[in-house]
Amino acid sequence: MFLVLVATEELKEFFAKARAGSVRLIKVVIEDEQLVLGASRELMGRWDQDYDKAVLPLLDAQEPCYLLYRLDSQNAQGFEWLFLAWSPDNSPVRLKMLYAATRATVKKEFGGGHIKDELFGTVKDDLSFAGYQKHLSSCAAPAPLTSAERELQQIRINEVKTEISVESKHQTLQGLTFPLQPAAQRALQQLKQRTISYIQLKLDLERETIELVHTEPTEVAQLPSRVPRDAARYHFFLYKHTHEGDPLESVGECAWTGAGWPCRRGRGSAGLPASAHVPRPAPTVFIYSMPGYKCSIKERMLYSSCKSRLLDSVEQDFQLEISKKIEIGDGAELTAEFLYDEVHPKQHAFKQAFAKPKGPGGKRGHKRLIRGPGENGDDS
Repeated sequence: MFLVLVATEELKEFFAKARAGSVRLIKVVIEDEQLVLGASRELMGRWDQDYDKAVLPLLDAQEPCYLLYRLDSQNAQGFEWLFLAWSPDNSPVRLKMLYAATRATVKKEFGGGHIKDELFGTVKDDLSFAGYQKHLSSCAAPAPLTSAERELQQIRINEVKTEISVESKHQTLQGLTFPLQPAAQRALQQLKQRTISYIQLKLDLERETIELVHTEPTEVAQLPSRVPRDAARYHFFLYKHTHEGDPLESVGECAWTGAGWPCRRGRGSAGLPASAHVPRPAPTVFIYSMPGYKCSIKERMLYSSCKSRLLDSVEQDFQLEISKKIEIGDGAELTAEFLYDEVHPKQHAFKQAFAKPKGPGGKRGHKRLIRGPGENGDDS
């Protein structure tokens, strides 16, 4: 264990003088197991002008020391000071350890309330004015964060904070509106006219727009391969299939259904020939694919916020009816059975409530009376 070193009376008196006087710099060294005054410098100009001229000449390449440098700023206790700890690489290990163990004692003797900042150096560049400026820049820089932590921090900064009271109204985010690019608009018009069967859209996060990815012809079996595994997408799919023996694939409407009659495919009556049957149009399915945590928080948030506004625009501006809206995490979910069940959900059969069975018909005779003990005159 190291001895507890104390400051000499001379050093204590000089500390008191320096805190209230015109001293720019104090050098403290250890001699004979005591803290003593090594050197001092008077004020010459502004603190940034005096810094290198006062500090650097007092740094010995072989011996550690402490330096207290006065700034021009003040706090409630007086002028503010920098505490500089100098421990050169070439100094003996024992001295390095002794000075490291005594640092708190020096600050206590001088008065910790006067010390604004601390700086440690092993080479002169560390304690130069340029080194101090680097130190200030590093302290002002934000703490190192991962990309996910930075996004969470940004979300908290942008978060809408609402004060809730009996008189306040709720504020809710209705969704973001990113404009559809011309290519995406043309593709939606073509889908409405049934000249294409598939559209894939993406968000351009930098430009804040909705871009067209492609409109390659797509059948149900090819749909899973269209879904990216590492990026979110919006998909519009013309689902051509057969339902209850009726193909859903063209634009026209069955004349039987239009006349208010059930579709009678291949059979004519009610004044309408069998040829009046025209297959009903295939439904348009909207698919929102989001591959979970493979996407950034910002991307997940923006895709979720833009979805409702995009669907409103498609249905209102382009008059394109969306029969079903589906959200998936993986393209493998888009099987033929899955799509069919989503578009045509199974109807649960009506279950009749339990009915208590009726009793036997005819006369059932008199009710039997059961007497208690003693009621027939018996003691038992």
